[in-house]
Amino acid sequence: MAATRFLVAWIPLFAALTSSVAGEPAADAAAAPPDGYRLVWADEFETDGLPDPGRWSYDTMSNRSGWANEERQYYAAARRENSRVEKGSLFITARKETLSSRPDFGGQAWTSARMLTRGKAQWTYGFFEVRAKLPCGMGTWPAIWMLGVGGRWPQDGEIDIMEQRGWSAGTVSGTAHTQSYNGGAGPSGSKKVTDTCDTFHKYQVKWTSDALTWGVDDVTFYTYRKSHNATRSEWPFDDPQYMLLNVAVGGVLGGAPDDTKFPARMEVDYVRVYQAPPQP
Repeated sequence: MAATRFLVAWIPLFAALTSSVAGEPAADAAAAPPDGYRLVWADEFETDGLPDPGRWSYDTMSNRSGWANEERQYYAAARRENSRVEKGSLFITARKETLSSRPDFGGQAWTSARMLTRGKAQWTYGFFEVRAKLPCGMGTWPAIWMLGVGGRWPQDGEIDIMEQRGWSAGTVSGTAHTQSYNGGAGPSGSKKVTDTCDTFHKYQVKWTSDALTWGVDDVTFYTYRKSHNATRSEWPFDDPQYMLLNVAVGGVLGGAPDDTKFPARMEVDYVRVYQAPPQP
């Protein structure tokens, strides 16, 4: 998502980089889960109420100053109107409203939630799968993604498992961000999935020591491979990352909000993380 503390310019530069930083898609490389992998972490969202605080916390630190990437939302913590579990699903809901009484209110006219596992769960390598139904419409920017635990962007890397642009419902993308290739230059692929708003789909990444492979419903659509002599600025993906789930409003990938599309929610059926067993 590149929703870091820095404003990034989403310019379509990737085409100029494909030959040097990205590999070709490999059919079924992201099929879930790989043979021999075992489930190491999951949230099936089985208990109604607020999301499990043992698994998730909230990122609210830029509410007062304003979020990067021209985003317009106020991220609320532990507020059921924006994040709740109900009947086996997590709902992250963006709403047209102001919370001016909050001490960290920054003038935003929309609310939403940004949930993360930072400090609670982190992983190096694995197979990551989130089954979700997405919000659609101008101004919506749903994302399922990961950030390096070191806290420096883009030096510690970012793995965008799934993003959908507000003006392109039915097309999802997966992107890697590194110090050498970030923002609009991040190696990226996309896939047409026409019913993202109405149907659950499995959004997937297989992360190994030499490649990141994105898939939807067990079908690969893009692979970014580590080059033979890659520096950390090109491949920071040998260190732990944590997961984030959010629905941003507006911004460079959400577009100008259409108020008739709100409230807009992302419904998540489950989050599952698989890893290969340690070598003897």
